[in-house]
Amino acid sequence: MIRTRFAPSPTGLLHLGHAHSALFAWRCAHAAEGAFLLRIEDIDPARCRPEFDAALREDLAWLGLSWPEPVRRQSEHLGTYRGHLDRLVAEGLAYPCFCTRREIADEIARAGHAPHGPDGPLYPGLCRNLPAAERAARIAAGDAHAWRLDVGRAMARTGPLTWHDRAEGTQQARPDLLGDAVLARKDVPTSYHLSVVADDALQEVTLVTRGRDLFHATHLHRLLQALLDLPVPEWHHHGLLVNERGERLAKRDGAAALRALREAGRSPAEVRALAGFPDDSP
Repeated sequence: MIRTRFAPSPTGLLHLGHAHSALFAWRCAHAAEGAFLLRIEDIDPARCRPEFDAALREDLAWLGLSWPEPVRRQSEHLGTYRGHLDRLVAEGLAYPCFCTRREIADEIARAGHAPHGPDGPLYPGLCRNLPAAERAARIAAGDAHAWRLDVGRAMARTGPLTWHDRAEGTQQARPDLLGDAVLARKDVPTSYHLSVVADDALQEVTLVTRGRDLFHATHLHRLLQALLDLPVPEWHHHGLLVNERGERLAKRDGAAALRALREAGRSPAEVRALAGFPDDSP
């Protein structure tokens, strides 16, 4: 049975781009008589707010979507993610990174032609080869640190991997495109990459639907699944709604909120049409 999920972060009000993504996942599940899940990805304590959590649930229900309860909230499962991180650390596949953003930027500037990934320059590996004794001493001293995946060592462990996207076909996994990605932040014992992979496995998600802006992240997620012996879903990276300048809709750019459209008198059917799903209701 197909199981999909919509997994917003409660850092603001939902906009049309969110509606498109949620409706896309809902329709994929229900076209196959499957299950649609809602998950709240609230691992950022500085930006996530209970009022946005409540608002997004209300807006999705107004659109006509439904989901089983209880809803999984990532902030309630940090120990699960920590367990996965501890395994990667114990197997020598993750290392502590004590670098500040300024130190990373300065090193990239000194390097001149630093390798670039889809999101910009890759982490230059400043902490990758620190002696074990130095790592332990700095952690014991309370030095702030994140945890990064040693992607080269991890790829050597798994060998070649593939994954399948419904729109683009079979892909050769290239997690090296993202470099030594952060698995746990300095203030939270996980990251988007680690928690989403763990949750999709725990919730038995069989089809991961999300925007094409996250296509490259899937290369890394496939590697983490192999390292942690997790099941491998199928993916479908859908297109993105864009504004009049051709830029994808984003909360930080003030994209029109569903709440504002509701208050302006738009009906659920009209908003579904604006989000790319006209004609009929879920």
